[in-house]
Amino acid sequence: MAFLVIPVIFIVWVAFFDSAFLTFPPPGYTLKWFAEAVRTPVFLNGFMTSLIVAAISSTISVFCGALAAIILVRHQFWGRDALNGLLLSPLIIPNIVLGIALYIFFIAIADTLAFDPISSNVGLIIAHVMLVLPWAVRLIGANLLGMDQSVEEAARNLGATSRTVFFRISLPLMRGGIVAAALFSFIISFENLELSLLIVSPGRTTLPIAQMQYLEFNMDPTIAAVSTVQVVVIAALLLITDRFFKLSRIV
Repeated sequence: MAFLVIPVIFIVWVAFFDSAFLTFPPPGYTLKWFAEAVRTPVFLNGFMTSLIVAAISSTISVFCGALAAIILVRHQFWGRDALNGLLLSPLIIPNIVLGIALYIFFIAIADTLAFDPISSNVGLIIAHVMLVLPWAVRLIGANLLGMDQSVEEAARNLGATSRTVFFRISLPLMRGGIVAAALFSFIISFENLELSLLIVSPGRTTLPIAQMQYLEFNMDPTIAAVSTVQVVVIAALLLITDRFFKLSRIV
């Protein structure tokens, strides 16, 4: 735990240094680097791109993941294990490999259909949906496994239709898993670097890519300030996610 947490604490500490250079001990402390981060266009543009892509990809993945989880958990059919393995397969493939494969695939689409997904955020959203969909399936599926199906059976015995049972009984019981899947998917998409680096369209950038590019030519606490905000946002979302669904059940 110390090996993982100490670098994060160090980054947060550097964000408040009152010096453009990393000197120890620092001459003082200030909040000016946070203001500098807000005034830097590349960080603002990257933040907005990451926010939009993460919001859209998490919404799509939760919708598709909920349907897939219901089918996989509640139904027995030929090829069920193969479908489950296919949906979870992106978890075992390195992001850099996924990025290369998708980049080649998108080039083939552009040559065949005269439509280039990489020219806009479409390709990036497709890639991020593939990245976060397995987590949505796992979270919502684990939630379904823990549900008491006797409540649904009681509703059917009292004359409720399948539609009524789903919207009045099942969906409210799935709320914790759905909210957790949405938040967790958003986090994974928002902080992804390896996959986005190969798929992002020219002239656009995500926040992790903007941070990496900034470090190529600059070394001041501004990058630490941006990272601190990112750490705080992700930590808050993880705490909210764990409030709805214990992440220890799936990770």
